[in-house]
Amino acid sequence: MKAEEKKQIYNLLKTVSLGINGYTPAAFDREDPVFTDDFEKSSVSSNQISSDPTEAAVSAPEFSAQTSSSSLEHALPAVQNSRKTVSLDSIASKIHDCSRCRLAGGRTNTVVGMGVENPLVLVIGEAPGQSEDQTGKPFVGEAGQLLDKMLAAIQLSRNQNCYITNIVKCRPPQNRDPAPQEIQACISYLEAQLSILKPKMILLVGRIAAQTLLKTSAGINSLRGTFYQYGSIPMMATYHPSALLRNPQLKAPAWQDLKAFRAELLKIAPGYESSFVQE
Repeated sequence: MKAEEKKQIYNLLKTVSLGINGYTPAAFDREDPVFTDDFEKSSVSSNQISSDPTEAAVSAPEFSAQTSSSSLEHALPAVQNSRKTVSLDSIASKIHDCSRCRLAGGRTNTVVGMGVENPLVLVIGEAPGQSEDQTGKPFVGEAGQLLDKMLAAIQLSRNQNCYITNIVKCRPPQNRDPAPQEIQACISYLEAQLSILKPKMILLVGRIAAQTLLKTSAGINSLRGTFYQYGSIPMMATYHPSALLRNPQLKAPAWQDLKAFRAELLKIAPGYESSFVQE
């Protein structure tokens, strides 16, 4: 197979995947692979075929150049049309109708998120609580009021330059931690939100948010205050406002985290604080 044929197949898979999901899945959200011509045919057994879409694109001998071009010609218009319909509202509609996990059966409202559509910062918590379940808005209880004060201290606000959401969009019973299968069922909604919002930075509040985005089981004490990357987006974890309410001694290190976060944000968006209006 020629390198150009492989490239066409890869681009087809990438484009169709984007159209179906409404965002670029992690498997394709990286630098495109370098393709080379094949000079000899080799038999590939079924147990040698990788589940990685990028590898599948490189090693799919059953596709010809004619097949690739035809597929692209017919698939691209439909995919491009589907991309046009992807929005925060369409994601919210899907979340509203979602029944992927058992949390759907006990909710009063789904809690999609709240904020501006072109945020400097995306704030991610773990799950809605009772107040959030009743109102359909994230972080509106006592912990939410503290979060608003934390953000305002570094010239951020859900009404001016932030968007706030959670890992899962329905309240777990008795405010327990969301279970791994519940997180897995809901995570694609967050990935879609990230793809649309394209924040400059991400602030993870609490252990669940940090562990999920960083794909680790480490505790929040070891994760907080350090910068990580979500693709090309810098992100930092800090304590959840609920933890600060339970243990006020954590407020000092949380403030150190916020100051470091603001310093980094100033590098990315110089002068952002000048347009902030105290609410």
